[in-house]
Amino acid sequence: MRQIGRPVFALALTLWVGALWTIGGIVAPVLFSSLADRSLAGQIAGRLFSAVGWIGVGAALYLILFIVIERGSQSFRGASVWIVLLMFLLTLASQFGIQPILAQLKAEAFPREVMESLVRDRFAAWHGISSVLYLIQSGLGGALVVLEATSPRR
Repeated sequence: MRQIGRPVFALALTLWVGALWTIGGIVAPVLFSSLADRSLAGQIAGRLFSAVGWIGVGAALYLILFIVIERGSQSFRGASVWIVLLMFLLTLASQFGIQPILAQLKAEAFPREVMESLVRDRFAAWHGISSVLYLIQSGLGGALVVLEATSPRR
């Protein structure tokens, strides 16, 4: 498993963290600065963040499995597995907790735009929580990349 497992590990980690940084740091800001329709920019960004969430779910499951198989009883003594687990939990909280709340608030606001409705403040609060969790996840991903890149190979 090691011959193919380690390269797949590197690819999964690169895909997940790269997607987090690219969508959150480049694509979403460009959408909001380029499109006159902020609602459309939000819809597109929401779909992209959802896709990143699903990438995170798949990548996290593989990364955890690989770490446990490769390192055995030592898995939970190193920082890598804990970082991946925390990132995974943040992804799950966003995908299955916060995103459904935001979708419900948008539905309650319809036919108005959510930021022009009575649920604006609740939407902004949940959006802020989501943004902070995403930022934490992105930082943890960067730390994991550095940790894995500098750790000695077994």
